[in-house]
Amino acid sequence: MHPSQRPNNDLVYQIEDNPPFFNALLSAMTHLLAIFVPMVTPALIVGGALGLSTEITAYLVSMAMVASGVGTFLQVNRFGMIGSGMLSIQSVNFSFVTVMITLGLGMKNQGLTEDTVISTLLGVSFVGAFLVVGAAWLLPYLKRVITPTVSGVVVMMIGLSLIHVGITDFGGGFAAKTNGSFGSWQNLGLASLVLLIVLVFNCFKNPFWRMGGIAIGLIVGYIVALFMGIVDFSALQNLPLITIPIPFKYGFNFDWHAFLLAGTIFLLSVFEAVGDLTATAMVSNKPIEGEEYTARLRGGVMADGLVSVIATALGSLPLTTFAQNNGVIQMTGVASRHVGKYIAAILVILGLFPIIGRLFTTIPSPVLGGAMVLMFGLIAIAGVRIIMTHGINRREAIICATSVGLGLGVAFEPTVFEKLPILFQNPICMGGIAAVVLNLILPEDSQKKVFLDNDLEH
Repeated sequence: MHPSQRPNNDLVYQIEDNPPFFNALLSAMTHLLAIFVPMVTPALIVGGALGLSTEITAYLVSMAMVASGVGTFLQVNRFGMIGSGMLSIQSVNFSFVTVMITLGLGMKNQGLTEDTVISTLLGVSFVGAFLVVGAAWLLPYLKRVITPTVSGVVVMMIGLSLIHVGITDFGGGFAAKTNGSFGSWQNLGLASLVLLIVLVFNCFKNPFWRMGGIAIGLIVGYIVALFMGIVDFSALQNLPLITIPIPFKYGFNFDWHAFLLAGTIFLLSVFEAVGDLTATAMVSNKPIEGEEYTARLRGGVMADGLVSVIATALGSLPLTTFAQNNGVIQMTGVASRHVGKYIAAILVILGLFPIIGRLFTTIPSPVLGGAMVLMFGLIAIAGVRIIMTHGINRREAIICATSVGLGLGVAFEPTVFEKLPILFQNPICMGGIAAVVLNLILPEDSQKKVFLDNDLEH
């Protein structure tokens, strides 16, 4: 049997099982612990990099939670053809962080107002999300294009391109570069403390403590920052009791230049979603080939697109199916989709209270940076695992090496392809497009594949 098709025999609750209330709630909280920080981090990164007001950044955070709850509800319930019908958790897509920052900074340099910048970014994302809906219908015809190698390269490039943002916050953030405190001992010490705590908890055998390591590191770092007097609570004053989601709160604007880049990221994110949904099916003891698999895949990708339509209309960055919950399913043995209903309800409730969104905006950049360096590195490693789990030979190695080389080359020297269309000036786009093209034109290799499987190491 292919290594990636081995069933998970440790499941306590199968997909259609309905656990007792306490068990379901405990499992839901475990999933939330694994995804909550990555869920709110993209809005904080984009808000900080673009210098957005606290009010806008907090609203992005709140709507990220609301939209993630709505999206998770759609995914786990499977309304007709929409949804995977698995414990697939929706959360903010990290793929768009670098793109949003690049586009947003360009707009600000053109003199556009803050509201116009955010309304354009969300407007472009709103239209682009329909590309994912359309791609769901084409999945059966894209098997030659959406391979594990291509999906893995895209995920890897997402992680690698974000590390620059993480290490910038590690040194104090974009604001610290302007006030001269970037890389100060205070910032480096605080960030290193958070990273050390996360690493220590990651060594524990108890899966609950391992999953909670990032949250615990952020909490401890935040407390230390309080004693250091570098936490600003002014954003928490005069808050309303409840945040009311308002469609297109900051208006609706559209830019074809930005759409070209964002639209490509949406199409590339389909590759990532396919990999995540396949992994969820695999750990949930569901087939990863045949009609049932195709139906779940199409429904999951379609939900991804529709949820991003809803999310961007409400004021959140685009969403996607998260990979983190696959590890939680393996560790807890709970694959019940009904647990997703509890997760969805909790997320919506948390998102409606503005104090929660605003509280996250008070986290100092070094505290976030200490966790993000590891978090983004793990995203890159997840891409490697997707590639290796499905096997790699000389052909796949050439595709990966060339794609990552070109993608990182753009990241290190952004002007190298400035005479080409803007698509080739983004690391994720460059790496993803290169992987797709090479996968289509390079001849098949008869060399035996090497799998990421312990049994084959002996």
